[in-house]
Amino acid sequence: MQALLDTIASMDINSTISAADAHRLFHGRGGLHPGCEQWTLDFYPPVFLLTSFQPATEEELARIGAALAARWQDLAPAAQPLNWVYQCRQEGGRSETRLMGGAVPEPHHVTENGTRYLVHLLRGQNHGLFLDMAEGRRWLREQVGAAGGGKAVKVLNLFAYTCGFSVVALQAGAAQVVNVDMSSGALAIGQQNHRLNGIAGGASFLAHDVFNSWGKIKRLGAYELVVLDPPGHQKGSFVATKDYARLMRRLPDLLAPGGRALLCLSTPKLDMAFLQDQMRELAPGLVFERRLPNPPAFADVSDERALKVLVYANPAG
Repeated sequence: MQALLDTIASMDINSTISAADAHRLFHGRGGLHPGCEQWTLDFYPPVFLLTSFQPATEEELARIGAALAARWQDLAPAAQPLNWVYQCRQEGGRSETRLMGGAVPEPHHVTENGTRYLVHLLRGQNHGLFLDMAEGRRWLREQVGAAGGGKAVKVLNLFAYTCGFSVVALQAGAAQVVNVDMSSGALAIGQQNHRLNGIAGGASFLAHDVFNSWGKIKRLGAYELVVLDPPGHQKGSFVATKDYARLMRRLPDLLAPGGRALLCLSTPKLDMAFLQDQMRELAPGLVFERRLPNPPAFADVSDERALKVLVYANPAG
């Protein structure tokens, strides 16, 4: 645990605390800090989120809390309380979440590169914004901007969750974004994210099972940009080893000539070849361009275990 304590003692939250972007401070899961593999620490201003992937003792939590409090005295404006939440995640999808100090704003809005998002740290394991996907959102913003030039860019956002990709695409000038996700609750938060950023139109929100909606999705295309960001393993919804292939087969029919697809794979149990080998077989006409880098804060001892975000292009013909 010492590496985590050392990080806390030296952390710099950039700019002013209230204006800082949400970001990861410590990534023990990356395996670069032996003995700390169970720990991550994130900052969703003005709240720290400590996550453990194994049960932690009260003594361990007390030591981490004391380290946060000591550093907070140096970082925080006068009278601003230390807000922090602890979540323990265990096998089987079980989790325990505790407010350890201070309070969590309600509603709780954070920023990333000037875009605002609604997050919820005290319920569920997914908090409304996946911090490791920051480079994917940056890539999409750049692609929409580059493809614009008066051209009406249409984006398909599959497994849209709270629609972060949709917000940045529309901010960059996309003409239309089609968001598809089974969870109407997640899409409702996505609609709030659009309103938070002053986006009143251009997005549609389909609370459908992707695999039962291909006809409608295709009719709304073709798409210059397609984002595939499914869960790695979610019982009853998506299992990468059997379901990703079903997405790949559809890509050639969804992409416009010259279009690009962003394929995301979050599970550490599958490597990059899992995507590339199947793409060569199931969508041979699409060309692999590159793998996006992960944010430096998510550095991993193994690139194959880390988040994999791949770009494929449909030749212009």
